[in-house]
Amino acid sequence: MLVMEFKAVLKKPQELAINEAIRTARFVRNKVLRFWMDNRGIGKKELYRYNTQLRDEFEFVKHLNSQACQASVENVERSIKRFFDNCKKKVPGKKGYPKFKKHSRSVEYKQSGWKLLPDKKAVKFTDKKGIGQVKLKGTWDLWLVDQKLIKRVRIVQRADGYYVQFCVKINNKTEPLQATGCNVGLDVGLKEFYTDSDGYAEPNPRFYRKGEKRLKFYQRRVSRKKKGSANRKKAINKLGRQHLKISRQREEHAKRVARCVIRSNDLVAYEDLRVKNLVKNHCLAKSINDAGWYQFRKWLEYFGEKFGRITVAVNPAYTSQTCSNCGAIVKKSLSTRTHVCECGCELDRDHNAAINILTRALSTVGHTGTKINAWGDLSSTLSGSGLIEQDGSVNQESPGL
Repeated sequence: MLVMEFKAVLKKPQELAINEAIRTARFVRNKVLRFWMDNRGIGKKELYRYNTQLRDEFEFVKHLNSQACQASVENVERSIKRFFDNCKKKVPGKKGYPKFKKHSRSVEYKQSGWKLLPDKKAVKFTDKKGIGQVKLKGTWDLWLVDQKLIKRVRIVQRADGYYVQFCVKINNKTEPLQATGCNVGLDVGLKEFYTDSDGYAEPNPRFYRKGEKRLKFYQRRVSRKKKGSANRKKAINKLGRQHLKISRQREEHAKRVARCVIRSNDLVAYEDLRVKNLVKNHCLAKSINDAGWYQFRKWLEYFGEKFGRITVAVNPAYTSQTCSNCGAIVKKSLSTRTHVCECGCELDRDHNAAINILTRALSTVGHTGTKINAWGDLSSTLSGSGLIEQDGSVNQESPGL
């Protein structure tokens, strides 16, 4: 599934109509979720029947396209399924019990309720919400896409405006690249973005740290405005735009670096880190989130599948403590940045860990303890690898949904 995203050029009445459509989709979702909570044990059919009742009962719900309402029901269905799956798998911590949404920023149409105009530079929404014809601004070429392959159309609200996303069911794989004969292990860190097994260290851009001064400035302006006033809404929007800028910088950096790494190596090994657990350390949480380790891993797996490269997630246990030369355990604290072993091996701590990661990956490939996931990537299934939420790839090259 490929996601093509365009900036929507809207007039004020269209913005109000889109906001109404988003609120209606949220209303349907919350009502269906309440119906499930009050009637435990009901199945999908009952949820969809209740959705039909809502359309008969509320006129504003009937004005929204029927398949857009069904998409809201599907969101509830997915959240319920994810909750029960986490319970069956005995995921540690919270299981993700479905919650009501107070704020939502998107409405999703399936294959009805919208129509591409002949020039494919605009899309017309045909339900009774009054959105009408929306001009599209972007670099994707919709002429290359058969309209029957467009399975979803989403309108997404962000701090800098509205976007229209087309989810296209096409094979996004490219011709496999020629073999380079190179394998690499990556050790992500906070001092450097990553250090590979060849000793190269990619600098950590620290986008949030650099933009923190500006964020604090906008946050102070928000706190000084009167609650509920128009000036406060403007200040909140400027703060949101700054956060959006930083998140886009981090995402584009992870994408660019991951693409270069994948194209340059036949096999890429990295640590199977549980970032969700690591950020529980409040001293390092801000720096870990700023580094964007999971985004980097996500794009490594995506480009690995796209270009036919092998990506291996290995168990990170003792990769920093083990000597890459003799295999001895050399205990060290986080503040110790140089690995020094009795065998005479003296390396940077991260370089030593990267070599261990690559060695562990090469010993895992083809072994019974390794599985090939849905993307064809090799992932460690050793005990403690913790692939509950991390083992997955992204199916898009546009900004996240």
